[in-house]
Amino acid sequence: MKAIINNMICILILTVISSCSKSYLDVNTNPNAVVDVPAKTLLPTTTVGMAFTFSNETARAAGLLMQYNAGIAGQAAAYDQWNIGSLDNSWSNEIYTNVVTNIGILIKKTQAENPAYAGIAKLQLAYTISMTTDLWGDVPYSQAGQGFDANGVLLYPQPRFDAQQDIYLGNSSSNIKSLFDLVKEGLSNIASPSVLKPGSDDLVYGGDLSKWTRFGNSLLLKLALQVSNKKPDITASTINDIVNNNKPIIDAVDGSLDFNVPFTKTNPNAYYLQDIGGSIPNNQMLSTRFLALERSLNDSLRLSKFYTKPAPTFVAYDNGSPFVAPTAANRSYYGTYVVGATRGGEAPIRLISAFRNYFILAEAALRFGVSGNPNAYYQNGIKASMKAAGLTDADITAYFTANPTIVNLSGTDDEKLQQIITQKYVASVGSAVESYNDYRRTGYPVLTQPLQTAGDDPNVFPQRFPYTNSEGTANPNQPNPRPKTTVKVWWAL
Repeated sequence: MKAIINNMICILILTVISSCSKSYLDVNTNPNAVVDVPAKTLLPTTTVGMAFTFSNETARAAGLLMQYNAGIAGQAAAYDQWNIGSLDNSWSNEIYTNVVTNIGILIKKTQAENPAYAGIAKLQLAYTISMTTDLWGDVPYSQAGQGFDANGVLLYPQPRFDAQQDIYLGNSSSNIKSLFDLVKEGLSNIASPSVLKPGSDDLVYGGDLSKWTRFGNSLLLKLALQVSNKKPDITASTINDIVNNNKPIIDAVDGSLDFNVPFTKTNPNAYYLQDIGGSIPNNQMLSTRFLALERSLNDSLRLSKFYTKPAPTFVAYDNGSPFVAPTAANRSYYGTYVVGATRGGEAPIRLISAFRNYFILAEAALRFGVSGNPNAYYQNGIKASMKAAGLTDADITAYFTANPTIVNLSGTDDEKLQQIITQKYVASVGSAVESYNDYRRTGYPVLTQPLQTAGDDPNVFPQRFPYTNSEGTANPNQPNPRPKTTVKVWWAL
């Protein structure tokens, strides 16, 4: 595990507890399982683990598939060519052992007397499981993270894989709670009397539960849009309920309400470890495709926050290119927005942001009859992204004045949708899994095939991540044979 996970998670010795079966779990009883870790220790662990997980290898693979970056060598070059290997560490260690298991412990410890903690944990679980099922399809959920019984016996050493449709919508006959209901339950817990409440152990909001309520409502927006191809009625009713009843969401254009998990130079974020300070640096760089898009949008100032400029101009590389890349000193890499002001890994990981909520509302108003002006939402999304990237009010005003056709929706509804998703894509540098979701859900932004491709089918863009080898060996409930990466997930277009 990386430094920050070692420091905050392994110290808890919780890696001996697993919500997914591992090859080393030959028995169901674990006498060394930690059973009494304080909530104030667990909450920062789950928060950091969640942020690290979805900015580490899952985000790296998604960032290459979505052509923010182009792969030069090693695993990055494989991802770039649609060859996604078995992401065992992401699945087993990061998602299930270090995040889902610890969230499960936190919920059980605090549900009765300290529901503020339990409510936050349920929101974190809903976010984590949604991101996991979006990447893999059917995944362990209802039986994951349940821990041990009173005798120290692991409740579900081989958890079932719940259908993605059931994860999102619920299935009472199988005792599967929908993600929507999980979030609503979490919001109810946060609003309930609680003996203990988080303070400095809440790394993002410092114990301000009203901001966690905004996080929960924002998560409902995300979930509602994700099922829009299959359940547009749920999309419309869920988002209209929030908008029409003025339920608070993360909507401050200045980013003051964003869910940004902090990192430091001592405990750097995953993007720094991937590209600068890790064991395999310099294996990816700015994609020529993303550079061309940003130039077409006259967006060089924001791009300069996203990526470095080693020469008078940005230096990019084509996706799937068989040709020699520029030398390491002459490449555009992630910039200050992604890896910090000193490029030392101190930038936060942005899980839910105002800009993304505004783009969600723009799409919902355009397509599903949600209250509000799509163009106003769209413009606020651009402004919020530019503010988050570090542009000044004067910079933003100048951009809007100079580019009226870019900052105003026009054309058919489909053309307007393309504008919305394209700007959301640009804003989501450093949040590539969200863009990967949008692309599979809408077909936007427009991507072209890399110069060289491989994987399950070199002619078909990967629609999901392949299941992992370790889980396949240890858990007979994993679908076998595994769905190819050509098989769309349930909610996809």
